[in-house]
Amino acid sequence: MSTSRYFLGVDGGGTKTEFVCIDGAGEVVARQIEGTTYHLQVGLDGAVRAIESGVAGICAQIGIEPAGLAFAFFGLPAFGEDAAIDPLLDQHCGRLLGHDRYRCGNDMICGWAGSLACADGINLVAGTGSIGYGERQGRAARVGGWGEIFSDEGSAYWIAIQGLNAFTRMSDGRLPKGPLHDAFRRRLGLDADLDICAKVMGENGLPRDEIAGLAPVVAEAAAAGDPAAIAIHDRAAEELAVMAEALRAQLGFAAEEDVHFSWSGGVLANDASIRARLEARLRQRGPYRLLAPRHSPAYGAALYAAHQVGETPA
Repeated sequence: MSTSRYFLGVDGGGTKTEFVCIDGAGEVVARQIEGTTYHLQVGLDGAVRAIESGVAGICAQIGIEPAGLAFAFFGLPAFGEDAAIDPLLDQHCGRLLGHDRYRCGNDMICGWAGSLACADGINLVAGTGSIGYGERQGRAARVGGWGEIFSDEGSAYWIAIQGLNAFTRMSDGRLPKGPLHDAFRRRLGLDADLDICAKVMGENGLPRDEIAGLAPVVAEAAAAGDPAAIAIHDRAAEELAVMAEALRAQLGFAAEEDVHFSWSGGVLANDASIRARLEARLRQRGPYRLLAPRHSPAYGAALYAAHQVGETPA
C-alpha cells in the first residue's frame, strides 16, 4: 500500500487530543490520544508538545516518516481566535511534518466533518466548550465558541458553572435545597458548603476541564427531579437551539429547506436529557433532519484531510 495515501486528522479539545490516520480506502491505520492542545490552558509549548507526541506516535505505528503523509488536518481548540498564536501553531505543525501538505483550523470542523461526513449541514459541538459550524454549497459559518469566561453556552463547563451557582443559592437560602445541593457536596467531598470556594478557586483549585467534569452532577440532580437542575438543562438546550438557528440563517438555508443536523461532544453524545430537549426545540423552529453522528470528530479530521486533496475515502 502506498504511503502517499495516508491522511492524518487531529481533533484537539479542552480535555484531550485524538490523532487518527486513515488510508485511501478510509480504513483507520493508526490512532493515538494525547493531552489537550488548548493553548489558553497549557500554553503554546504545551500544545506543541502534545502535537509533536501525537504525530510521532502515529508515524511510529505505521512505520513511516511524516513525509509519508499525503495530507494532515490539525483541528485545534481556539484556532482562528488569536492573531499572534495562530501563525505560531501553524508554523510548528509545518515544522513537525517537514512539508506543507497540511492545514490548521478550529476543531469545530472536525465535529462537522465526522458527524456529517463532510456533507452540507450543521453540527453543534457541546463538550468542554461549545461551538457550532456548518457548510452549505461552499459557504462556511461558525456560531458561539467565544470561550468559557463569557460564552460556551450549553457546554459542560457552562452547565457546571450554572450548577455551582445554583448550589451556592441553595446553600444560603436564595433557592430551595434540592438533590443538586447534596450531589455537589458528595462529589466534592465538602465538610461545609463554603469549602467549595477553595475546592474550585483555591490554590489547588480545579482547571477548566475538571470544572467541566462536574456537569454530570447537574445531570444526576436533573434525573432526580431537581427543579434548578432541570432549568439548567432547559436553558442549555435553548442556547444550543439558538446557535443552530443562527447557523441556519448565516448559511442561507430557505425557511422550508431541510437542514441536516448532527452533534458531537460529550454533552450531546452522552446526555440524552439535553439532546431530547434540543431536538424538541429544533422541531418547533423549522425543518431539521436530525442525523446521528456518522463518525467521530477525529475520524472526521482525517476525512477532511483527504477531501483537501480531492479524495473521498469510502
